[in-house]
Amino acid sequence: MPDVNIGELSATVWERKFGTKPTDQIFTSRAFFFSMGEDGFREEANGGRVFEHGFEYAENSNFHSYTEYEELDASAMSVFDAYRYDQKICAGTVVISELARLRAEVAAAGAGKYPLLEIKLNNGKNSHIADMNRQLLGSAATGADINGIQVIISTTPTTGTVGGVNRATYSFARNRQNSGAQSVTAYDNLRAAMTTTYNQCSLGGVENVPRWICTDRPSMQGYEQILVAIEQIAEAKMKKDSDIAFMNDMLKFKGAQMFFDEDAPAGNMYFYNNVNLKVDYLKGGWMKMYPAQAPYNQLTNVHRVMTVANLATNAGRHLGVVSAIT
Repeated sequence: MPDVNIGELSATVWERKFGTKPTDQIFTSRAFFFSMGEDGFREEANGGRVFEHGFEYAENSNFHSYTEYEELDASAMSVFDAYRYDQKICAGTVVISELARLRAEVAAAGAGKYPLLEIKLNNGKNSHIADMNRQLLGSAATGADINGIQVIISTTPTTGTVGGVNRATYSFARNRQNSGAQSVTAYDNLRAAMTTTYNQCSLGGVENVPRWICTDRPSMQGYEQILVAIEQIAEAKMKKDSDIAFMNDMLKFKGAQMFFDEDAPAGNMYFYNNVNLKVDYLKGGWMKMYPAQAPYNQLTNVHRVMTVANLATNAGRHLGVVSAIT
């Protein structure tokens, strides 16, 4: 006998639901965003029209050797200036209808499978982070976008501007850049390029050293591939098991933590620290959730989220990139 509507089983037996929330099948690691959440990377601005970072860009050339009665040089010297970064707005909305809210708000009584508003707001938060992560690793494709790492740490550092300073004119504003392209075999130049970049970014090899290295997955795998086998065997012996591969969170280079981000530009490896690379944001404007608003002509509630921020550097010479990795 055919079913009248949805069938006897569906009409008499509840679905068996597992878990307290839907399983994420869309969001990536957003590793770069979370790395910038470490202490010192984010910098709060208490108001203001732009984000400004002052810097020294020249020595005072009045200081040099003199003969016994030679007059001292008393020329007026300009040695200070500032980078300025516009404030960018990243925002979005989470909308829930009154009908959906009423249907789901009695979840405790068994009518709803999940707390709908809670999981929609959580999705909105993760969507906001995902969007900012893509912008932070991007190239400021639109005028409204954050100045991404491809702008701040350029693969062509003798061109373009950063914070209003022309890098073609002023060499002090340039980040470090070296090619990781292979000569004969895959990744045969990677380690040398990484060593050069790391040392160039530092002062004497020990101060202002890179703290993090962000890259794409193939490049990180390429780095692991060139590690000699004895290093892997030694690591396995310390752990007293037969695992001869490094855990990803153990991969470092001269102490700098390495990781890959699914949104990272292909073939580039970025070196940075928390002193010279900053995510500036306005006080009260970091992932700010505003009270729900009800449009006068719709039976909905709109939850708004906003961040006012930008990626900035105060000294590009301490930031670097190994590019064109093959």
